[in-house]
Amino acid sequence: LQLVESGGGLVQPGGSLQLSCTASRVTLDYYDIGWFRQAPGKEREGVACISKSGDSTNYADSVKGRFTISRDNAKSTVYLQMNSLKPEDTGVYYCASITAWTVVGGSIKTFGENHWGKGTLVTVSS
Repeated sequence: LQLVESGGGLVQPGGSLQLSCTASRVTLDYYDIGWFRQAPGKEREGVACISKSGDSTNYADSVKGRFTISRDNAKSTVYLQMNSLKPEDTGVYYCASITAWTVVGGSIKTFGENHWGKGTLVTVSS
């Protein structure tokens, strides 16, 4: 499994972006997928997760109500729709396969991360 992120860019505060995580070589519907981000000088954090079928999702409190994770297994793609973007959403966004996740104190903790993509940069600035 190889994952490739795309869709990043420069956007003004309050704007929107849709990120894509596309799989090659192997169908994506065998995998739970997580979106992560890493801001400059900070540790990587989980943003959103989605189950293989798409019927279960979770979000970090910092993005809940603004971001939506979805998937189209026929296209081997997982999306992250990001609305009402804030400067603190700036960072490199990655997707990865995961074996499980849980939510602790408003943060997503993932397990068994694998098949990391190279990331796509999102910059929220006026």
